[in-house]
Amino acid sequence: MTNKIWASAALLSDGWADSVEINIDTSGDITGITADIPYSDGDKVELLIPAIPNVHSHAHQRAMAGLGERAGDTADSFWTWRKVMYHYLERIEPEHLFHIASQLYLEMLKSGYSCVGEFQYLHHNLDGSAYQERAEMSLQCLQAARYVGIGFTALPVLYQYGGFGSTAALDGQKRFLNDADEFVEIVGNLQSATQGDSNCSVGIAPHSLRAVNRDLLADVIASLDGLAAIHLHVAEQTREVDDCVAWCGLRPVEWLFENFDVDQRWCLIHATHMNEQETSAMAASGCVAGLCPTTEANLGDGFFNAREYFAQQGLWAIGSDSHISIDPVEELRWLEYGMRLQARGRNVLVSPTTVNTGRNLLDGALAGGTQACGRSIGRIASGYRADFVVLDSDHPRLYGRRGDDLIDSWIFSGNSNLVRDVYIGGNKLIEQGRHVDESNIARNYRSTLDQLAN
Repeated sequence: MTNKIWASAALLSDGWADSVEINIDTSGDITGITADIPYSDGDKVELLIPAIPNVHSHAHQRAMAGLGERAGDTADSFWTWRKVMYHYLERIEPEHLFHIASQLYLEMLKSGYSCVGEFQYLHHNLDGSAYQERAEMSLQCLQAARYVGIGFTALPVLYQYGGFGSTAALDGQKRFLNDADEFVEIVGNLQSATQGDSNCSVGIAPHSLRAVNRDLLADVIASLDGLAAIHLHVAEQTREVDDCVAWCGLRPVEWLFENFDVDQRWCLIHATHMNEQETSAMAASGCVAGLCPTTEANLGDGFFNAREYFAQQGLWAIGSDSHISIDPVEELRWLEYGMRLQARGRNVLVSPTTVNTGRNLLDGALAGGTQACGRSIGRIASGYRADFVVLDSDHPRLYGRRGDDLIDSWIFSGNSNLVRDVYIGGNKLIEQGRHVDESNIARNYRSTLDQLAN
């Protein structure tokens, strides 16, 4: 573990600074920062920025990325893609998930992510029976995160129903289902497993308003203490909005705000289809919008109301969701590009304090991601985790760039990975673009895909 890092330039919580010395304690927290100081000892790097939280991951879906791109007999949508995904889930067992998650989390680290919010709903055996260890599949993801070294926010998924109005679940959903007591046991097991681990936190993820009802969700929230966050899929597809209105006369976000105290603990994933009133309510609540632009594009979901939401200082973060892309740069770039396509203009998602679009996007992803993961990450400041990215400042795309122009060039000038090194809790896990156990992780992943193909 590194206890001191010196950077020629670093993006601190109050802006850029030169010749920066960062001191780190044995637990991996930043204890002090001094700028304009000559190098004396410790690791010496050129360009240091905070690593980026990834607030929304379904690890098991990485193994099927690209397999949903075959046209069907009818118009394809999220719902036809879900059939492919459910078929794939019929074969994944705990040891498969560990190796899939290990490969996924390695790729996240290499692209500059600091932490993963794992939205895990494979709670049961292939036949729907409970594992002896109720939190088995979430624990497999936790162990994969520890193996690779990435930060981890466990988000076990609460799922009991198949549609609005407590409709019975489908056979393909049998691995997901728990009542309140069973789910609380899963969360408790994860809290015990992560106690004292400053790289981890535990929240919950009611899957969607389709999968829970009011009484179930209220009961679970009241039964649990110390939750880092509450994440929820909401208003991702127009059909979901239509079904919700048909059920209760309200739109999904509208119903949620009428029935629950949505505050800073909440992260609403996607929230793609909101009207003006819902957008304003969400921005004012202090919750986080968990945006996954590459997955939302891949599934044909639509565009989040980013211009209106950003104008009202709404908090937001990014996630890689189905993992058809594992790159924070691509998520941030396509968030802005989606708005440019709608507005038919350029540099849409800026703020009064930051005219550089890339820097504004990075700041937003860091602030919202920190809150949504319930951890002290996302800032180079005393008391925060020493989670850093070292960018390759010698690469032609970044050469000669400084300050916020450099961040803009990182996000908007190409596709090659410019992350050179990654530190998590002061541990240098990626060095010159590689992880020490990368070959073993890749070999086990390939073996797992072979097993799932049979």
